[in-house]
Amino acid sequence: MRKKTALLVFATILIVLTLCNQPYITRLLDKSIAALSGLGSSGQEVRNIQQRLKEWGYYYGEVDGIYGYQTYNAVRNFQAKHGLTVDGIAGPETLKAIGLPTGQTSGGGSSGDSRDLNLLARLIHGEARGEPYIGQVAVGAVVLNRVKDPRFPNTIAGVIYQPGAFDVVSDGQINLEPNETAIKAARDAMNGWDPTYGCVYYYNPSTATSSWIWSRRIVLKIGKHNFAI
Repeated sequence: MRKKTALLVFATILIVLTLCNQPYITRLLDKSIAALSGLGSSGQEVRNIQQRLKEWGYYYGEVDGIYGYQTYNAVRNFQAKHGLTVDGIAGPETLKAIGLPTGQTSGGGSSGDSRDLNLLARLIHGEARGEPYIGQVAVGAVVLNRVKDPRFPNTIAGVIYQPGAFDVVSDGQINLEPNETAIKAARDAMNGWDPTYGCVYYYNPSTATSSWIWSRRIVLKIGKHNFAI
């Protein structure tokens, strides 16, 4: 009898403690949920997600900051295309792939980041102006893929100014002021969007004069450029 009474008292204490700590538990859950965007979410992060996915042809609704069914489906389609878990939730990995690693619009940054952005935009403007937007981002992504590849210099400037790497350096087009589209494409590439899936080469088959470049395996074609590894 005493044993049953003791168990009953212990269970009662546990229930009371749980109820007393319910606000704390709720705050913890709310904090973890706030790190994600999903059905029912709203705000600037959702607006940023919608804007990116609309630019890339995944989302066709209004950029209203409301995570409804259209946004949910757009996120799922984006996840499926990029090999992510298809759950319709814009979690950290999906945000990173969209180019919003922190869930916020890009801004600030060091002067070094600004110089890299400007230089990459100049390269994109010289090499790919007139190409579709995704093709301009792809050219920027190739530069960044080279930075990560041990066969190439490990800085954006090093890759771009590597002797013989890009025609726009030798013909002076690298010095042209980039337009807003090129700057935006450079920012998207630096934020992690890689339409080439890791390619480190691209060329226009109509104008390419190097016989060696034709030996590289083509992964995809965007606009007039072949992208290869």
